[in-house]
Amino acid sequence: MDLNFADISFILICSALVFFMTPGLAFFYGGMARRKNVLNTIMSSFFICGLASVMWVLIGYSLSFGTDFHGIIGGFNYIGLSGVGAEPNSAYASNIPQLLFAAFQMMFAIITPALVTGSLVGRMKFSSLFVFVAAWLILVYYPLAHMVWGDGGLIRALGAVDFAGGNVVHISSGVSGLVACIILGKRREYGMLSYKPHNIPLVVLGAALLWFGWFGFNAGSALGANELAIHAFMTTNTSAACAMLTWMLIEKVKHGKPTVLGAATGAVVGLVAITPGAGFVPLWSSIIIGALVSPICFFFMGKVKSKFGYDDALDAFGCHGIGGIWGGIATGLFTQKSINSAAQWNGLFFGDTKLFVAQIMSIIITIVFAGVMTFIIVKVIKLFGDIRVSEDSEAEGLDITEHSESAYPSFNGLD
Repeated sequence: MDLNFADISFILICSALVFFMTPGLAFFYGGMARRKNVLNTIMSSFFICGLASVMWVLIGYSLSFGTDFHGIIGGFNYIGLSGVGAEPNSAYASNIPQLLFAAFQMMFAIITPALVTGSLVGRMKFSSLFVFVAAWLILVYYPLAHMVWGDGGLIRALGAVDFAGGNVVHISSGVSGLVACIILGKRREYGMLSYKPHNIPLVVLGAALLWFGWFGFNAGSALGANELAIHAFMTTNTSAACAMLTWMLIEKVKHGKPTVLGAATGAVVGLVAITPGAGFVPLWSSIIIGALVSPICFFFMGKVKSKFGYDDALDAFGCHGIGGIWGGIATGLFTQKSINSAAQWNGLFFGDTKLFVAQIMSIIITIVFAGVMTFIIVKVIKLFGDIRVSEDSEAEGLDITEHSESAYPSFNGLD
């Protein structure tokens, strides 16, 4: 074995950081929800820490990183993490134990379905959501993880690159959230009432935890304590910082004042956009990637969403779907082989078209695959009963009707 104990220590820490992102997301989403739905919104992310962890150990790692089956999904050779231990898996990382690689990847499988739940806030039965997440992991996440990162995967074979999950995490969750929220239908009184965040400090806490954890998300994807990890760390922070400033500027120009909610949202879309290219693009390009993602996402969250009238409650599609698509395109524009030899070609900006074409193809495959599979999952679950809470339950709030709890039991006002 050629294990590197500095790398092992680093990836252990990064794994914990990525895990921390899911509770962070729960706060981020919870603060944006209405008061009567905050616990249900938090629970919708938090329970996945349990479900996705158990599923990953039993079947998830094997289906994602097991022996290739036609470029679409892994085999059953690692069921129950059988044979996954201190020995490295040279196809993925020869410097750390395969069990540590599996642990790091597990954290991505936890947060990705949690991102989807942001589109469905305030109207889906918790029991239906539980079944949806389990099915979505099996039919969307595991195959996409294999296609993009797995040895022999279809998208990987195209020569497309995705450093930390632009396709696997963000585009897949954003598109799935959009499809699911359209099938689920709009919230009660959507378009008549103004749905405002009930606790913006909670949103900022969540955004800060996400930003903090994202260093493990992106820098850890170097799979070693090395120069590439440092590079990914800096591109990550720079993109988030630029996106935050750009979002504040847009609000200042458009509304006369920047908002705290906008600053938090801008930082998150900047983090989303740099994810696929963090370990492939030069540092200066992360300024461009972050600066441009805010106006792009702002346009989709505002104009496009109102034009088409879909109720993407917390803008999972506008943030993760659109931000991830821009990030994938930008990776095709700015990638340099000299930064990371895992890239076969330079980006379009440096005169080569091959990577750019591969990136576009990978994005299209991800959108179609995630969208179609999510449509099928939701339609099949609906065959067994209504997946939406009753109108009375929606009016009372899902905290009480789904969990018999109240986040603020002393509060007696209108919500």
